[in-house]
Amino acid sequence: MSGPLSGFKILDMSRVLAGPAATVLLADQGADVVKVEPLRGDVVRAMGGGGVTPGFVTANRGKRSIALDLKSPAGIEIVKRLARDADVFVQNFRPGAIDGMGLGEPVIREINPSIVYVSMSGFGEKGPYAHKRVYDPVIQALSGLADLQATDENDRPRMIRTVIPDKTTGITTAQAITAALLSRERTGEGQHIRVAMLDVMIAYLWQEGLGGLTLVGQEHRVKRGQRSKDLIYQTADGYITAGAVSDAEWRGMCKALDREEWLTDERFATPQARSVNVKTRLEMTAEVLQTNTSAYWLERLDACEVPSAPVLTRPEVISQEQVQVNDILSEYEQPGLGMVRQPRPAARFEGTPVNTEQTAAALGEHSREILIEAGYSAEEIDDLLSTGVMAEPAD
Repeated sequence: MSGPLSGFKILDMSRVLAGPAATVLLADQGADVVKVEPLRGDVVRAMGGGGVTPGFVTANRGKRSIALDLKSPAGIEIVKRLARDADVFVQNFRPGAIDGMGLGEPVIREINPSIVYVSMSGFGEKGPYAHKRVYDPVIQALSGLADLQATDENDRPRMIRTVIPDKTTGITTAQAITAALLSRERTGEGQHIRVAMLDVMIAYLWQEGLGGLTLVGQEHRVKRGQRSKDLIYQTADGYITAGAVSDAEWRGMCKALDREEWLTDERFATPQARSVNVKTRLEMTAEVLQTNTSAYWLERLDACEVPSAPVLTRPEVISQEQVQVNDILSEYEQPGLGMVRQPRPAARFEGTPVNTEQTAAALGEHSREILIEAGYSAEEIDDLLSTGVMAEPAD
C-alpha cells in the first residue's frame, strides 16, 4: 500500500455521495477505508442496475466492503469492535439517527478515545432544517448558488447541472480529516468534526459569488445573478471561451479581434468601465466571433496571449491533447463492469505516490477478512453469516 495516508484506517459508514467522495480521496492516498454497508448496500449501487455501477466505482474505488444488518444488536456490536483500532469514523446519517443506532460519538469515543469522529449533514445539528432530508439541489437553492446562475435580476434562478455541493463537501471533509489526524499526531488527542453541506457552500461561494455581502449594510445592492452573459461564444463552426481581465489581456483581445478602436472607447478604457459596461462589451465581442471559425479565432487569441479554449463536448475531453499529456485518465478492468476509465487523484506526491487503477468492491466482498482482522473466529463468522447479521458475495 502506497500513499501519504498509508497505515491509517477509516471506518466509513457514509453513503450516497458527499461522504463517499471524502473517503475515496483518503483511499486514493493510501488509507485503508472499510466501507460499512447495510445488507441491501449503498443506494448508489442500485442506480444503474445494482451491484457495481459507474457512479459507485468513482466514489468507492479502493475501499473494502463489509455488509451488516445495522438494525440488529449483533451488527452494531461488530461496528463497535471495528472502531477499536480505527483512526477515523465517518457517518452522514441525519442528526440523531446515529445516536439512535447506538453508534454516536460518545459511544465510539468510549471505545477508542483517540479516534477522529466525523459527522456530515446537510444543515447541521440544530435549526429548522436540521432534520429535513437533503440532496444537492436543496443546498444549491439555500446557499445562493442557484440565484447566481441567473443572467440578471430579471432572469430566473437555475441549478448547476452537476452536484457541486456534494462534491465540494467531500473535498472539504477530506481536508478536515487529514488536518485532525495531523493534530492528533502532535497532541495524541482525537476530536469530533462536524461538516454541514450548507456551511461548506456558503464558505465556498463567499470569495466571489457571495462577495457582495461582505460589506454590512450594503446587502440591498446585491442583485440576482452576477453577469449579463456567460463567456461562451458561438463561432462560425462551434463554440469557444475567451476572456480579458487585465489591461494587457484587453489590448490583446482588441488586437486579436481587429477592433483596436475599442481601446479608446470610454466604455472600455479601464477595468472598472469594462465591468460597468460588461453586457455591451460581451455582446460586441460575440458579434465579431461569429464571423469566423473556432480555429481561426483561437490561433489569433493565443498569439495575443488572451486566455481562450475550445468548448469541448464531454466525449472530446478524453481525447484532448493536454488531458493526455497530463496522464489524467487510465483504463483498467473492473469486475462486474468490464473495462472502465477513471481519473487519477489530482494531487501528485513525489515521495509517497498515490494509488491508481483501484477497483470498487462487491457488496460484502471483504466481510470475512475484515472480521478475521478484528479477531473473530471462523466459527463466529459462520454463525454471523448463517443468522443473516453479515453477508458476503456468493461464489
